[in-house]
Amino acid sequence: MATAKKAAKKAPAKKPAAKKPAAKKPATKKAPAKKAATKKAPAKKAAAKKPAAKRKPNAAFMKALTPSAALAAIVGSNPLPRTEVTKRIWDYIKKNKLQDAVNRRMINADEKLRSVLGKAKVSMFEMTKLVSSQLK
Repeated sequence: MATAKKAAKKAPAKKPAAKKPAAKKPATKKAPAKKAATKKAPAKKAAAKKPAAKRKPNAAFMKALTPSAALAAIVGSNPLPRTEVTKRIWDYIKKNKLQDAVNRRMINADEKLRSVLGKAKVSMFEMTKLVSSQLK
């Protein structure tokens, strides 16, 4: 009985499928008109979003912080924003080729960088955490 029910369910499903392609032909003629109408609406929305796209930097990132003595040997002793400290550390890493050749996410610290990070090898994501403890 179970197979008879399945066969009965499958048969009606095929019949409406045959009718649908016939119904789609008139719909395809109407579709281009709808597409033209929908193209105009997003253009208006995009123009409304452009003024809201401007972003202000977070004040916490722009606050000048004083580096510790160990960090000052790499980035300088002047107070710098956290973003600039990170940029200067990356400049130092690239200048001295301290990035691991195989896994570029890892940084092989030299003597100066080891005094800041406290480890011989750190990931780039861990580096920012360790550097933030050197800023006041």
